[in-house]
Amino acid sequence: MIAVIHPSVIKGMIPAPASKSMMQRACALALLHTGETVISNPGASQDDLAAISIIQQLGATVSSKNGQLNIHSTGMINPSGKVDCGESGLSFRMFSAIAALSREEVVINGMGSLMERPMHFLKEVFPLLGVQCSLNNGYLPAIIHGPMVPTDIRIDGSQSSQYLTGLLFAMAKAAKKQVTITVDNLVSKPYINMSLSMLSLFGYEVHHEDHRIFTINPATQRKETIEVNIEGDWSNAAFLLVAGLLAGPLTITGLDPHSAQADKAILNVLKSCRATIENKHSGYTVVCPQPLKPFQFDATDSPDLFPPLVALAAHCTGVSVIKGISRLAGKESDRAQTLKKVFEGMGISIHLKGDDMHITGGMIQAAKVDSHHDHRIAMAAAIAALSAKGPVEIDHAEAVNKSYPSFYSDLQMLGASVSLFN
Repeated sequence: MIAVIHPSVIKGMIPAPASKSMMQRACALALLHTGETVISNPGASQDDLAAISIIQQLGATVSSKNGQLNIHSTGMINPSGKVDCGESGLSFRMFSAIAALSREEVVINGMGSLMERPMHFLKEVFPLLGVQCSLNNGYLPAIIHGPMVPTDIRIDGSQSSQYLTGLLFAMAKAAKKQVTITVDNLVSKPYINMSLSMLSLFGYEVHHEDHRIFTINPATQRKETIEVNIEGDWSNAAFLLVAGLLAGPLTITGLDPHSAQADKAILNVLKSCRATIENKHSGYTVVCPQPLKPFQFDATDSPDLFPPLVALAAHCTGVSVIKGISRLAGKESDRAQTLKKVFEGMGISIHLKGDDMHITGGMIQAAKVDSHHDHRIAMAAAIAALSAKGPVEIDHAEAVNKSYPSFYSDLQMLGASVSLFN
């Protein structure tokens, strides 16, 4: 699909999409829960649908009523033999550990960019827990044969915190005695905080010391019915907040100011650009100053903010610096290189220096760009285009379905001129 975004003024109020990070975690824990889980405000992105499909493949039953999801599970992993994670890296990293609780062999596969992401972590860690694991030269498909035997282990957390989330969930379910996971070089700690908060909601007792030593206590009796309300997604809301700053005014509702989501840090960046943020009962409204001040931000713990921040930096007067390029290589595309190519195609100068990205603000030009099948690249190009000198054409624009299926229709509802072509 091709999306053509014309320079536009947008205005109105819009709810933030449901957090897919929280939604996928809720699905995983609902599978492990013995009883019913009721999920309010469930997400409908491709990643969310992948998580729902996975828990069904692993034995849960799922129904929908009055806008809620009702998940029933025996708490046991009953795999159908094969599990398809789509393109969801979080789902793969969580459910590979959860599938390892089963005594049966499970084949875990995916599609698209997920097939190109190295999975060596599993080969290194699973044998320590009594789990057999084979990969295709370090890549999917993965053949996993448990059952996992929780024990004290030490892991490297520098590649992704999502592996730790999977281990915490699986070991919390299976632990018969207190066990610990010692983690070196952990990245994305806010996402681990979200995982710990979700574990607590489902009745598990997991503690940590400085995000380095995680202590898991044996599971105790929990409530039969767990209720989860999926909060608004700060990752996708970051695009809306930047869009409101560049082409608004726009008010985004449904965001929790006390959220554990890492990408809530977008507010600090907007403030450093001298934007005025009004937080009223209805939501967040961003007021744009003129000119926007360049910023410096360390995105090591919130790498998903890179794309909207590049769109923001493109409109700042001067050079903005975003740290954390090393976190981008394992995304849907090599995101640092893709951002450089796409935004330079729109007339913005970007230099990559070590772990830093330097963006020189300027005028967005009319252009034809490619999302490289990366949902966040497509959205970044689209919001930048709202204040361009002419229309910006985005190829493979359908990539937004991975996390924000209604993105273009939401822009249209807010007044943006968006044309879609198959």
